[in-house]
Amino acid sequence: MDELLTRLRAGLPADAILTDPDVTVSYAHDAASFCEAGTPAVVVLPGTVEQVQHVMRTASELRVPVVPQGARTGLSGAANASDGCVVLSLTRMDRILEISPVDRIAVVEPGVVNAVLSRAVGEHGLYYPPDPSSWEMCTIGGNIGTASGGLCCVKYGVTAEYVLGLDVVLADGRLLTTGRRTAKGVAGYDLTRLFVGSEGTLGIVVRAVLALRPKPPRQLVLAAEFPSAAAACDAVCAIMERGHTPSLLELMDRTTVRAVNALGRMGLPESTEALLLAAFDTPDPADDLAAVGGLCTAAGATQVVPAEDEAESELLLKARRMSLTALEAVKSATMIDDVCVPRSRLGAMIDGTAAIAAKYRLTIGVCAHAGDGNTHPVVCFDHHDADESRRARESFDEIMALGLELGGTITGEHGVGVLKKEWLARELGPVGLELQRDIKRAFDPLGILNPGKLF
Repeated sequence: MDELLTRLRAGLPADAILTDPDVTVSYAHDAASFCEAGTPAVVVLPGTVEQVQHVMRTASELRVPVVPQGARTGLSGAANASDGCVVLSLTRMDRILEISPVDRIAVVEPGVVNAVLSRAVGEHGLYYPPDPSSWEMCTIGGNIGTASGGLCCVKYGVTAEYVLGLDVVLADGRLLTTGRRTAKGVAGYDLTRLFVGSEGTLGIVVRAVLALRPKPPRQLVLAAEFPSAAAACDAVCAIMERGHTPSLLELMDRTTVRAVNALGRMGLPESTEALLLAAFDTPDPADDLAAVGGLCTAAGATQVVPAEDEAESELLLKARRMSLTALEAVKSATMIDDVCVPRSRLGAMIDGTAAIAAKYRLTIGVCAHAGDGNTHPVVCFDHHDADESRRARESFDEIMALGLELGGTITGEHGVGVLKKEWLARELGPVGLELQRDIKRAFDPLGILNPGKLF
């Protein structure tokens, strides 16, 4: 420990090194439940690329594990510390280095908060689409590490589709530049995509070149109330089959609607079994909303209400963004699943989750990015109750098993981290898992980068 601190201090300012246990413990874990976290030896907060390189050279020479972190809003334990590690917090590297309206790119450091970037590019008439529900807090580096998504994925896609190039500090301190800043480029293996979603196990992202789009018109939202989740999912399938391209297509089940009303007094219809929100950001969304409203009615919607203006639309979106927070208030703890299935199996996924909730005698609310099949079953439980905690964990695993049975994946945007290591192995199979481990060894032969994550 003494040698580690001596070497770190040789290349870092004094205020960038935290050793007080009462302070470092707050960096031990992210927002996930049921994920083990160790005790870090030290927390470092570098402000430059060179300082990150110094940390990695020191850690490599001393064989000390390094756990990179952003805002720690993740939900899989990917940012959890391991015993004796260096926690590398990148929150001080928060500069937007460039915004180019001609090239439609932004160049940013990893600690830039998603919402800050979105507002900054908006001043140039541009748009950075990925918008996780935690966008007011989460950082671009964390978004890249977990390949995060958000409410707009049905039209605009996930983070991976907007990362053109990266600067990455490797385990031994070397600086690697990947990708490009051009609109096109196919030179060599796509190492940029390899780092996106790698959860800090292959290198430390210190700069990112991000693709931007022209800023679209403000979207208008339609709310449709359904007597069953199955009917709402039928409407989702009809909307996509008819070729519509909503900017948002979100579903909230009865449990979620009631939780949102209880927390925020939003006035959502508590008689509903499922509430579907559809939005369009086209120049004149009225025709699109009318067409989607018709499909919802044909699928069995009991009420279809298009927002009259932007303010009403924002109120509906606020209710959807509040979903996870509202469900967290139901009990003392939650486990937030992240299973993505083909759209055609969305109804089976939600009905199956309801059956699992009944089997384990638990409250499980489901909110979903319905347009891309990404469900978020939220298991609510009392963490002081050992039996209820056990049932929560078992129900969580059963939900993931259901997702795989339906042809889906264990995570659409939250990542694997500690929480889903066992399930990643099941999804990949032995050959896929072996190749992934080979890639990890090629980039990190000493195994010091975020050890114990993914596999």
